[in-house]
Parts: sequence; structure tokens; C-alpha cells
Amino acid sequence: MNYSNSQSLYERALQIIPGGVNSPVRACKSVGADPLFIDRADGCLIYDADGNRFIDYIGSWGPMILGHRHPAVVEAIIAVLGRGTSFGAPTDLEIQLAEMVIDAVASVDVIRMVNSGTEATMSAVRLARGVSGRDLVIKFDGCYHGHADTLLVAAGSGVATLGIPGSPGVPEDVAKHTLSLPFNDIEAVQRVMDEKGDQVACVIIEPVAGNMGLVPPAAGFLESLREVTERYGVILIFDEVMTGFRVAYGGAQTLYGIAPDLTCFGKIIGGGLPVGAYGGKKEIMSQIAPQGSVYQAGTLSGNPIAMIAGIATLEQLKKEGVYESLAEKSSRLAAGLAEAARKSGIAARVDHVGSMLGMFFTERDVTNFEEAKTSDLQRFSAFYQGMRQAGIYLAPSQFEVLFLSAAHTDEHIDATINAAQQVLENLSR
Repeated sequence: MNYSNSQSLYERALQIIPGGVNSPVRACKSVGADPLFIDRADGCLIYDADGNRFIDYIGSWGPMILGHRHPAVVEAIIAVLGRGTSFGAPTDLEIQLAEMVIDAVASVDVIRMVNSGTEATMSAVRLARGVSGRDLVIKFDGCYHGHADTLLVAAGSGVATLGIPGSPGVPEDVAKHTLSLPFNDIEAVQRVMDEKGDQVACVIIEPVAGNMGLVPPAAGFLESLREVTERYGVILIFDEVMTGFRVAYGGAQTLYGIAPDLTCFGKIIGGGLPVGAYGGKKEIMSQIAPQGSVYQAGTLSGNPIAMIAGIATLEQLKKEGVYESLAEKSSRLAAGLAEAARKSGIAARVDHVGSMLGMFFTERDVTNFEEAKTSDLQRFSAFYQGMRQAGIYLAPSQFEVLFLSAAHTDEHIDATINAAQQVLENLSR
């Protein structure tokens, strides 16, 4: 493939944007490539500045669950544009989207709209500290909850991709209040709670880890986490920015039957536009200003265009059979990738939850971040480059996941499996 236009755009961007990109993982550094600059997308297909066509498994990092430019979402956005783009004041649309989320998620009584997943998690942690009067936060190694100071300790996603243990600019006095434990290790949680439970404000977790690659919760882990947090009066926060309305209508907590105290949303509830939200029990959410004393604000929160895009997306997702179809596609792709690796003699672990899928180049099962880091990163880099050359658009990091959409067909999935088979066979020679 010819990438000359993308290369030219990248060279221009390098002069005026740090690293040439506005989010680090887009730079493709860890896979030895330069970024593609995207011109347009439709359904599950994406086209770069040189006109190259790719089957897209990034989906704008998750929100395009219906596919790009879904007619119902586009039509809804166009209709609202006639009313205006931003008011900095309440509208009926933010109420409608809030009601839809609350109806879908049993643990959420009250919800506050914000503008990003980082803003949602940052605000939820501040609220937990304000309500509890405690300072300590427990998170899990490899789970990424945005780039707020408190949550960059042992983070996954782009931080893991770049091999950064934390970040300069985060004061030690801030970082010392965050404890990071191994994912899926309830014994480690219990030990910390026995020692410091009366100092812990909250535990925040991705119920299905998606920022160290895909790592599902071990059987009983989330249930035990709910029990131990309740026992010590600790607020349990589910970061469902990625999994919310992705793995099930209502998110991972609906799938696994767990009720956290607070939940953070993003991605899908904005239908592809910038949005975030956090919500939960009424007695906790009532402590947010102006009703309570824990302050959080945002001029563009509840933006009408983002709200209508989210409403239109959720309306489509409520239709019968949508999630069953997505899970079937994901299962088909996971089985095909695993078989392709087996035939080529390359060690790989493939798993999926709903329409999220992960593939690690390692011989061992992956249940936490340390095990994820046993993956062969050079092999993943070569796999990424081979797949991109074959017209398959994957996340440029071993520590990210693949997202399927309603627009992917059996033909797209078969083409992806065939491409993977060829690339892996070439790598095994």
C-alpha cells in the first residue's frame, strides 16, 4: 500500500503537535510504524488519506458499536444541528439520555453528564473521597482510568504501550494515596483492607479489563470485591467507559450481576461524540454541587449534539438480537484467530467478552497485567504491520483490544481470519 499522503500529513503534524498526534497510542511507536491519517469511514470500513481501505477493529476505540456513520445517528445529529450546537444551559436531551442510562443500569439512580471518560473517573474518585472523608484509592495494575494524577499509577493502555511506569508531573504526595494491586487477586485486596480498610475511600476497576489487552474477571472475583468493599464501607466504582453498553445493554455489571456504588460511562453513550458520565446511588450523587459540597463542573457537559448521538445509538442497541449478534461475530473471529495461530505454530491466547476481543502472543493464560506483559511484543509488531498491509485496521498496541460492530459481516470476519492466517504463516517461517 502507498501511504505517501499520510506520511506528508504526519510530517506536518510533527512540527506543531507533540509527537504529531493528539493522543499518544495513535503514534504507532510501539509497532514500528507511522500513523495513518483517516479521511472517511462507513460501516466497518475506514479509508486513509491515500484512499486505502481497511476493515476497522478500532471503531474510534470503542464507541462505533453500530458502525461508522450509522444512518439513525447521522440523521439525529443533523436534526439537532438546526437547534444549535451548544448552549451552556440545560436541554431536554440530557434528561432523555440520563433516563435511558438509568433505565438500563439498575445501580444508577442519578447521573451527571461530563465530557470524557477521564473527567468521569476523576470526578467519581473525588466524590468518593468527599463522601467518605478518606484519602486512599485502590486500583488494579494495568487498568487505565484516564490521565488524572490520582489514576496514572501502574496504568495500562497508552502508558503501558509506551513502557512508562507512571508519569512525570504527578507529585509523590498525590501518588502515595493510590494503591495498585494485581487484577483478579482478591487475596491482595483483602490484605490491604485488613490493614488500611478504614482509610480507603474507593476501589475503582474496569470490570472487564480492556487497557492491558482483554482480561476478563476470574470467576467470583467481582462478587468477592463487592462483598469486601461493603464490609469495610468502601465505595466501589466500576469504570465502564469502555464496557458500558458494549458487552451488554447496561454494561458489564448487567452481564455479571454486580451492583457497584458508582459507575463511569463514556464511548457508546456519546454515539461517537465526546462524552462521559458518572452515576450511582442517590445518597452519594446528592453530594455533588450544587446539591452538595463536592464540586465538579463543565461548560460543555450535556452538549446537545453528543446527547442526541447517544440517544440514537442506545435506541438502536435496545432492538432485539443486537447483542446476541455481536457476541456471535466476536466468537467467530476469536475462534478463527486462535485456529490461525495454532495452524502456524505460533503461541497465542485469544479471548472475548461480548464484542470486545483480545489476542496475546504468549504461551500462558492471561489473568493480570504481569501475565499480559509476557506477550511477544516484537511478534505483535510484525503481526500488526502485516495485517495493516493486508487491509485490516487493528489497534497499534498489544495492550489494547479489538472492537466489533453491528456493521461487520461474516465476509469481513472471514477476510480478517484469512489475512491473519497468511500473516502468521509468514511470521512462522
